[in-house]
Amino acid sequence: MSADRFSPEEFGAAFQRFMEWTSREAASERSPFASMLAEHFGDDPTMFPVTGESISSYDLPNLQLALDAYLERPGVEHRLVGFAGHLGYAEMSLSGLVHDIGFGLAVGPVRRAAVRLEQDRLVSCVTAGLFLIRVGERRLAVLLMQGQHGFDEPGLRLEVLAPKQDDGEAFLAEVRTLMRELNVYRGKVLALKAGDRMMGGGMSVEFPAVDSVDRDAIVLPEGVLDVVELHTVEFARHSEALRTAGRHLRRGLLLHGPPGTGKTLTVSYLISRLEGRTVIILTGEALGLVEAACALARDLQPAMVVLEDVDLVAQERTAMGLGATSLLFQLLNEMDGIGEDADVIFLMTTNRADLLEPALAARPGRVDQAVELPLPDEQARARLIDLFSSGLDVVLSDSDAIVAATEGGSPAFLRELVRKAALYAATAGEDRITDAHFAVALELLERGGSITRAMLGADAGGALRKLDPDGFDDSAYGEGGGFVSAE
Repeated sequence: MSADRFSPEEFGAAFQRFMEWTSREAASERSPFASMLAEHFGDDPTMFPVTGESISSYDLPNLQLALDAYLERPGVEHRLVGFAGHLGYAEMSLSGLVHDIGFGLAVGPVRRAAVRLEQDRLVSCVTAGLFLIRVGERRLAVLLMQGQHGFDEPGLRLEVLAPKQDDGEAFLAEVRTLMRELNVYRGKVLALKAGDRMMGGGMSVEFPAVDSVDRDAIVLPEGVLDVVELHTVEFARHSEALRTAGRHLRRGLLLHGPPGTGKTLTVSYLISRLEGRTVIILTGEALGLVEAACALARDLQPAMVVLEDVDLVAQERTAMGLGATSLLFQLLNEMDGIGEDADVIFLMTTNRADLLEPALAARPGRVDQAVELPLPDEQARARLIDLFSSGLDVVLSDSDAIVAATEGGSPAFLRELVRKAALYAATAGEDRITDAHFAVALELLERGGSITRAMLGADAGGALRKLDPDGFDDSAYGEGGGFVSAE
């Protein structure tokens, strides 16, 4: 048909056929959810209000337990519907489903994720599903989606469709209350990990394995551990009496000293003693999650927030870049803002107390007690060598000489010394560890120079004394103490 012979009547007929074709194509793309929702409510829900709430990804197991608890209440009936087809997270919403903007969606399997908790416990969690809920005469439709809801909002989205907005708001409030009551993180040891927001990943929570540490494993100068326990364990034991007396419960403790002097071990010991207290550990890049850690601590108190190597965040402002300064201010604000009545311990460790921001290290109300963990003296070094030799057949003719030769050595240095002595004995085919094996091990550690000493926390200011027991034949170890076959 040429353009000059295209009459208005013919154009009208062609346009009508086009509209009929468009209607048929649209019908083929329609999803069943609009009619499903209308049937559920017994009314046209297109004008019903939708109430939504964003929930952090790490709260997925708490949300699942809360939904389970709500749906298991007497008188609550529900149907859970899944989706088949591509889920466009930016478009998926109850409003879209009600108005039949389904983009080819059909009813399909409910999508779930297995979330691993402590001791490999698994919780099966819905990540995409539509809950059609009936409570007596009340009707609710709840959409749960996990994914990218905008460039800056990775996480979960929970939406409620109800004839009255009050009903939707009441449902969300009940779910939030149940999430707090059933929180899987309460009383556990947690490690926060920062996700890549550019890739749609939010903060995650892990359950690190923390070895139980006995008090005898902590070797410190007399009275030092007593101060640490008073500020943490004893404080927690008498928290109710202190609260009744009007004393604030929030407190800050700083453990400082050279590397390898037992700060991390002391933290593990305190975790063992503070059973039932939620412990939130921040280290490395996770130090930037101070705000999230404090929010968890407030919700899950009694709690303890552990910030390892806090000097990475709380250095003097002049020594830091803009990002670190921002983290410092955030840390100080969160410590001030958490509230004096919150039963929260801030336990910080650092190898460089001299670099700490004075406002953090000395200002009352932020850090209430600083405790130095020094390099061990002669008596402590003897105790540490005995402690690290447990389970080994160690026979020393002059243990005092070994203790004296390790002056300036940290507990980490002494642990490595015993380990290397045991390795030398095994390499030589000998079951018993003697002075000779300690002498070779000490020489090897000293040969590493200042770098080895720094890594193991030994005093960098001097050289360790060399041992040379009489009658020691080092030929089995090769020239310079290197390993050779014992055969």
